[in-house]
Amino acid sequence: MALRAVQINSLKWGSVLARAQHTMSAFELQHKTPLIKKQAPIPVAMYGGRNAVTMLPGGGIGPELMEYVREVFKYAGAPVDFEVIDIDPMEESSGAFEYAITSIKRNGVAIKGNIETKSETAGSTSRNVALRNELDLFINILHCKSFPNVPARQKDIDVVIIRQNTEGEYAMLEHESVDGVVESMKVVTETNSDRVARYAFEFAKNTGRKKITTIHKANIMKLSDGLFLETSKKIAKLYPEVEHNDMIIDNCCMQLVSKPHQFDVMIMTNLYGSIVSNVVCGLIGGAGILSGRNYGDHYAVFEPGTRNTGTAIAGKNVANPLAMLNASVDMLNHLGHKRHADLIQRAIYKTVSEDQILTPDLGGSAKSTDVVQRVIDHILQADMRPW
Repeated sequence: MALRAVQINSLKWGSVLARAQHTMSAFELQHKTPLIKKQAPIPVAMYGGRNAVTMLPGGGIGPELMEYVREVFKYAGAPVDFEVIDIDPMEESSGAFEYAITSIKRNGVAIKGNIETKSETAGSTSRNVALRNELDLFINILHCKSFPNVPARQKDIDVVIIRQNTEGEYAMLEHESVDGVVESMKVVTETNSDRVARYAFEFAKNTGRKKITTIHKANIMKLSDGLFLETSKKIAKLYPEVEHNDMIIDNCCMQLVSKPHQFDVMIMTNLYGSIVSNVVCGLIGGAGILSGRNYGDHYAVFEPGTRNTGTAIAGKNVANPLAMLNASVDMLNHLGHKRHADLIQRAIYKTVSEDQILTPDLGGSAKSTDVVQRVIDHILQADMRPW
C-alpha cells in the first residue's frame, strides 16, 4: 500500500509539473529552469581494444590539422579509429550536424576544429555553441603552461582556466525589442554555477593546486555575476585546504599582463573565459600552442584552446599544428592510452623546446609539415612504441 501511495503521489506531482510547464512562456522555460540538458550515459564505442573517436575537421585550417593528427597517430600506433564527419558551413540543412551529435554520443569522445556557421545574421545559431549546449559540455579547461625556448612575453607561466561553457552571454538569447534596440540575455543559474565551482575545487584538490580565483563583474552585474561569485564562495568553504579569492575581470586582465604568476586556477563565466584565455595565450607565445578540453557528465570534446583564433591564416602548410596535436594528446589521456599520449607529448616537447622547430607565429620559419615530420622522427627514434 505504501508503494502504491508513493506511485500515486509521483504521478500527481508529475502531472502538476507538466501543467506548470505547459502554462509557462518560452521565456520562463528558458530562465526559470536550469540550463542543463540531461544526458543518458551510453557505453563508449570500443572495438578490439581500439577506441572510435568522432573527428570534426570544421573549416579554415581544421582539415589540414586533422591530417597531421592522423599521420602522427599512425606512426605512434595509437589505438584510435576516427569517424570523420564534415560539416559544410554553406549547407542549410542541419543533417550533418545532427549526425555529428549522434556520433559523439555513440563514441563518447570527439576532436574538432572550428565548425563555421554560414551566416552571422540574426537567427543563425553558432554550431560550436550548439554542440556544447546539446551535449551539456558545461566545463572548458585550458592549461596555460609555458614552453621552454618559445619566444614569449612572460616565462614560467602555469595557470589553469576553468570556464563555464553553456550559459552566460552564450545562451544565444537576443531580440530586437523595438526598432534599433537590441536586448541580449545573460543567463547565470545557481545550478550550473555550483557545478563549475565544485568541479574547479575538486580539480585543485586532486592535482595539488593551492589557489582558486573567481573572475567576475559583480560590482556592476550584481545579480548575474553576483550569483556566480556567491556560489563560488559557498563551495570554497567546503575546501579549506584550497585558498580562494576573487577579482574583477578588467583588473584581472591587467594583473595577467603585469603579474601572471599570482594565478593558479581561475574560474569564470563563458565570455570572460574567452577573453582571458586569449590574453594568456598571447603571453606565452600565441594561439597556436594550447589545447582546450570540454567536459560534460558523459562526453568529452577536444579542440585548440582558443577555438576560433587562427582559422583565417592564408595559404597551406603555414599553420601551427601544435594546438591540435596537444588536443589529441589530451584525448589519448582521457581515453586511458597514457603510453601513447606520453610518447607524442615528449616528441612535441623535443621538437619545440629542444630542436626549436617553430612556425612563423612563434617567430620561426618552419612549415607545418616540418614540425609534424620532426615530431614523427622523435616518435620513430623512441624505443617505447607499443610494438
